[in-house]
Amino acid sequence: MDQRRIVFVIFEGFQPLDLFGPYEVFDHAHKLTGGYTCQITAPQPGAVRFGSGLSVHVPYGVADVDPAGIDTVVVAGGGGVDQARHDPALTHWVATAGASARRVTSVCSGVFLLAAAGLVRGRRVTTHWAREQQLVREHPELVVDCDPIFLRDGRVWTSAGVTAGMDLALALVEDDLGREVAHAVAQEMVMFLRRPGSQSQFSVPLWSTQPPATDPIRAVVAAIHADPGARHGITELASRAGLSPRHLQRRFTAELGVPPATYVEGVRIEAAKRALAESDHPIETLARRYGFGTAETLRRAFHRHVGVAPSDYRDRFRSTKEYL
Repeated sequence: MDQRRIVFVIFEGFQPLDLFGPYEVFDHAHKLTGGYTCQITAPQPGAVRFGSGLSVHVPYGVADVDPAGIDTVVVAGGGGVDQARHDPALTHWVATAGASARRVTSVCSGVFLLAAAGLVRGRRVTTHWAREQQLVREHPELVVDCDPIFLRDGRVWTSAGVTAGMDLALALVEDDLGREVAHAVAQEMVMFLRRPGSQSQFSVPLWSTQPPATDPIRAVVAAIHADPGARHGITELASRAGLSPRHLQRRFTAELGVPPATYVEGVRIEAAKRALAESDHPIETLARRYGFGTAETLRRAFHRHVGVAPSDYRDRFRSTKEYL
């Protein structure tokens, strides 16, 4: 079998799991099939520090790595990407290597370096949910979708944060070597071959970063959070704000970015998520408590917002003490 050359790109302040997780996936696949050779490069050879201050030794800087003949470029993410993407030598090398490689990939915020190199223009991409708005704002030429754990647009593959890089690498192995090999790697590394759900099950709610700007809308938001299961129709909310329903709809949407009904459902979902993780109350009870009425309505809302069933969410996020 011909070996596929995988080159990982890191930089000062990279996220270590963005490198080590995917690297281990490819290494396990190589041990099974001999199908890969992996190489790590950075702007300069030598010690490259993680975001935590530890470091890894990289024998080759980009000036030492021939960009020709690379099968897959994997760009790590991390806080340091904001500086790395302004390094002309690094972005030039990524652009050159990426132009000829069969595949171009990124983990987490590594997509910012791909964008700086001009490799993802017009592509549908993902990144860590916390970086979504920055990516949308700084790169309007991209189609940003931060719900998937990873996604593919032609030869460009991008992924969400940290451990999602392992999901991405496993998908690349399956694309190269087939499901049987990918399944064997997943078993060895105790991973899902297909991780259930999307980033929605991990992201923070909208209102944690976008508070209301005026007192009437603050009063409405406070009432919703104080009792998510209460009656929060447009008439009740408008009365609390001292506004007409139409005026409230317009003001609320302008200040929060979503209509009142969408916001109310989001708050109820968050309340149900906390209760599922912290209590053993039946789903039917939680559905009534948080304004969904029936368990089936809660299940449908959970699938829309979180991508999994309430029972599955409880299994994944309840206290680890349950397993001890």
